[in-house]
Amino acid sequence: MIPVKMQDLINAQINAEMYSSYLYLSMSAWCSDKNWNGFAHWLRLQAQEELAHAMKFYDYLNERGGTITLAAIAGPKADWKDLPAIFKEVYAHEQKVTGMINALMAEAIKQKDYASEIMLQWFVTEQVEEEANASEIVDTLEKIGPTAGGLYHLDRQLGQR
Repeated sequence: MIPVKMQDLINAQINAEMYSSYLYLSMSAWCSDKNWNGFAHWLRLQAQEELAHAMKFYDYLNERGGTITLAAIAGPKADWKDLPAIFKEVYAHEQKVTGMINALMAEAIKQKDYASEIMLQWFVTEQVEEEANASEIVDTLEKIGPTAGGLYHLDRQLGQR
């Protein structure tokens, strides 16, 4: 049986991952509206990945005999200034999620919940990748600036994901 505190934190993380999916889907819709289809594609896949993360927590909590309690998902914003603003927000959001995963890991260690520690290790590693990917896109956007050719090239590249 999973400790109650871990159960509650994992339920909160399920909600956070679902929100992440909503946020990235909203960003994808903004990009689609602006005809940045490669950026939209990348963000839509990211939304799907976040949903898969939520389900990984859901399944884990179920396997451990915990009680799954789903809460309302906050609506994400729907408008951004430009592509750099979106990806700066993606990067900041991933840093926030990393903090949440780290807090889960700290609690698992505190509770001596070794099964949760092992499961959470996957998410710790995943967050390193998530932050690196977002940071790389932010860096690329800063390097190319508002040039149409550079943005078009990056759009095409991200559409290959």
